[in-house]
Amino acid sequence: MNLRGERVVLRPVTVEDVPELRRILHTPEVYARWGDEDADENWPFDNPDEKRLIVELDGATVGLIQYGEETDPMYRHASIDIFLDPAVHGRGVGKDAVGTLVRYLTVDLGHHRLVIDPAADNAVAIACYSAVGFEPVGIMRKYEKGPTGWHDSLLMDLIVE
Repeated sequence: MNLRGERVVLRPVTVEDVPELRRILHTPEVYARWGDEDADENWPFDNPDEKRLIVELDGATVGLIQYGEETDPMYRHASIDIFLDPAVHGRGVGKDAVGTLVRYLTVDLGHHRLVIDPAADNAVAIACYSAVGFEPVGIMRKYEKGPTGWHDSLLMDLIVE
């Protein structure tokens, strides 16, 4: 399955992608948010509950976007996470990638609610997600443990009426 955005292609991760993904994860900007995400030797194939896709721009791997689904009919929704190479930050790649995945999750998979939870101090990510249609729900205090300790996250959701 390949999902096409305006400029990006989201496609399944292959073994050949792993070295570039590890390089991106260990850039200072990404590592500050994601830490040792790749500590498991089987990463990014270590979690069957998350579907992970390469973010490709002009044929090059520039990041990873993933989603998880809650399938209980009473709480059905999907969640999204993304990291991108700092070399493409500020160029609309994140907005295109998130928007492309949002369309897939809502139109093709029928989710009415999506969530994303950036660090509360990550203004750039929050602006990106807001531009796609996510709205703030509230602060989750000491929600995530990163490389420098526990930090707050902003829960955001997108509802399809």
